[in-house]
Amino acid sequence: QVQLVESGGGLVQAGGSLRLSCVASGSIYSVNHMAWYRQAPGNERELVAAITGGGSTNYAESVKGRFTISRDNSKTTVILQMNSLKPDDTAVYYCNADLLVGLSAIQNDYWGQGTQVTVSS
Repeated sequence: QVQLVESGGGLVQAGGSLRLSCVASGSIYSVNHMAWYRQAPGNERELVAAITGGGSTNYAESVKGRFTISRDNSKTTVILQMNSLKPDDTAVYYCNADLLVGLSAIQNDYWGQGTQVTVSS
C-alpha cells in the first residue's frame, strides 16, 4: 500500500513564499516521476511542475522563474518552493507520483489528498 502525504499549504500575502512537501511511503520499488498539480474551483486541474527519476524538470509557463521543484536522495519526497506568490496561484495543490511498487515493480499512479494555498492581495 502506497500513501502520499502533502503539507505546507496555508495563507500568504502576495509577494510572499510558501514551501509544499509531498512524501511517498509504502512498498515503493522505484520512482518514475513526481509532480505537483493545482485546481481552482470551476477550473481544470493543471500541471504546475514535475521532476523525473533522472532529475529532469518542467514547469507551467505561469510559474517559471518563481517556483522550483526538487527531491530528496531517495526520490520519494518532492518539494515545491513557491516564491513571489500571486492571487492567481490560489488553488488546491495535489501531489502526483508515478511509481513502480512491490517486489514485482508494477507501475501505478498515485494522488495525494491536496493542500490549500491561498494568496491574498
